[in-house]
Amino acid sequence: MRPLDPGDFDRWYGGWDPLTPATIGDFMAGFDRPWWIIGGWSIEVFTGVPRAHEDTDISLLSTDAAAFREFLGDRWTPWSVDDSWFRPFDSRFTEVRPDSQVWVRRDARSPWVLDVPFTPATSGRWTNKRNLEHTEELDDVTWVAPDGLRYARPEVSLMFKAAQVREKDRRDAEVALPLLDHTAREWLRDAVARLDPDHDWARSA
Repeated sequence: MRPLDPGDFDRWYGGWDPLTPATIGDFMAGFDRPWWIIGGWSIEVFTGVPRAHEDTDISLLSTDAAAFREFLGDRWTPWSVDDSWFRPFDSRFTEVRPDSQVWVRRDARSPWVLDVPFTPATSGRWTNKRNLEHTEELDDVTWVAPDGLRYARPEVSLMFKAAQVREKDRRDAEVALPLLDHTAREWLRDAVARLDPDHDWARSA
């Protein structure tokens, strides 16, 4: 099935008015489990090069999904998004797969504000959802930027983007790769090679 174009998507599921790094801190204030910003914002904050953003993505360990649902309480309505279905993430449907995600909005008449892909956890460690044997301490795959927020390290974001290599992913790589230090380049090369040894980034990152 082809993805819905933006107009059809808005018709069926509603539009987005996403939070940004300037507002996400207040939204998450009081949530006492680890969370970090991923995707395009993690690239922009690292490079300092502005880019377009369709939404704002944060991640948290899948073992903290229930705590996040309780944190949202009655103020927000989270929806579980999986490969083949879309349903409320509430007391009726509490189970989520470790590599699924949740979208958050105020109510059915409100725009979506936050996309939360979960990160599988292995004994409390960050686990690569594309290679479950690859685990790391969370502090080793994230960093705290000058704005005080925690972000995915750029090499980690690029590793996930390597699986899709959309035009925006290629632009992110063009901007971010030259700024990676030797350790980050090696991490990216090794992580991508585990997924696709023939990928260009596995040979040239």
